[in-house]
Amino acid sequence: MDSVGVLLWLILGHSQVQALGDSTQRSATHRGAPVVTIVSRSHADRNVYPSAGVLFVHVLEREYFKGEFPPYPKPGDTSNDPITFNTNLKGYPDRPGWLRYIQRTPHSDGVLYGSPTAEHVGKPTIIEITAYNRRTFETARHNLVINIMGTEEFPLPYQAEFYIKNMNVEEMLASEVLGDFLGAVKNVWQPERLNAINITSALDRGGRVPLPINNLKEGVYVMVGADVQFSSCLREVETPQNQLRCSQEMEPVISCDKKFRAQFHIDWCKISLVDITKVVPVHNSRPDPGTGVLPDIGEYNPPSESLKSRDYFTDFLVTLAVPSAVALVLFVILGYSMCCRREGVEKRNMQTPDIQLVHHSSIQKSTKELRSMSKNREISWPLSTLPVFNPVSGEVVPPIHPDNYETTSMPLMQTQTNLQNQIQIPQQQPSGKWYS
Repeated sequence: MDSVGVLLWLILGHSQVQALGDSTQRSATHRGAPVVTIVSRSHADRNVYPSAGVLFVHVLEREYFKGEFPPYPKPGDTSNDPITFNTNLKGYPDRPGWLRYIQRTPHSDGVLYGSPTAEHVGKPTIIEITAYNRRTFETARHNLVINIMGTEEFPLPYQAEFYIKNMNVEEMLASEVLGDFLGAVKNVWQPERLNAINITSALDRGGRVPLPINNLKEGVYVMVGADVQFSSCLREVETPQNQLRCSQEMEPVISCDKKFRAQFHIDWCKISLVDITKVVPVHNSRPDPGTGVLPDIGEYNPPSESLKSRDYFTDFLVTLAVPSAVALVLFVILGYSMCCRREGVEKRNMQTPDIQLVHHSSIQKSTKELRSMSKNREISWPLSTLPVFNPVSGEVVPPIHPDNYETTSMPLMQTQTNLQNQIQIPQQQPSGKWYS
């Protein structure tokens, strides 16, 4: 077994072997005892020992919890209950910042993964794991105690982060797939020590959920560390030619890409190479906390719990009286301007010269006289109400619109003349004489 395989066994093997052993023991216990309905059950604490700066992966196997739930009603049926998990730091609603959890479907296993840092060394982290059976609505719970160990070997000084486009995070967390990727990186880099530092889904970096077509994947970022300088193949992405191709959204030319292409599609434009030995640490200078006692003024005296009563009547008067007074003054000024300053007809006539009044009076009298004369004059009736005659036969036709006459068969235009000026056209007799 090579160093990569040993490292993966140290990361994944301990928790998985312990889970399988516990599952076997629990299954044997249930074979000899009758099955009872369990609402909630707390398992014994399980201890794991990850190292700071190394990827930690813990699989929540559904088979481990199936024995805690009642079987299907029909004997002999294979239990395939939908089981989901909820993970949180004990006493808190969520997990620590470095620990993530993913479960794609209720019929797949859940995975806890992350990379602890040196700040968490020596601080046991207790994770409460609650399994929910979506068929029976029952729960089972146990605690996972994470004891983070500190080593001088980690973190490794040279770290490279790859973006793999054709993988999801749960696929990359599988020990076989991660081992294949580390093997390919080892062939390209040729380090003495190589380990996976962290794995992050592209969705956690602001990526978009892919469309459910053509078997598209969300993508995953994988950070690895080594103890030697970056190889020439990894440095090829920093050349001006490849930087220009990346700026034009073209795929760069990398000589070692064929060693990954068979299984992993790497976006070389998003590779990140970091030498932590050259990174200048940034320290936030914080003042030392004091004793809580003010040296000059003395101790702080908080206000008393019982507050003094306050009279708001004055505030009410000021708030209501000032706008009311302003409105009253404006009303008085407007009323005086519209009522008291009005001249009227009599005052206007007194100030108008007599000649102008006589002139306007004569115009008014003339206007009234013309209006009365226009009402009494004779107006000829409209042509549509007068009788008409046939110009050939001389026959008189009734008006176009009498009340008892059907107008649908009459022509729209008729030859009409005024009755006062109407002259009957003489009719032609057979003897050729004219009669008036």
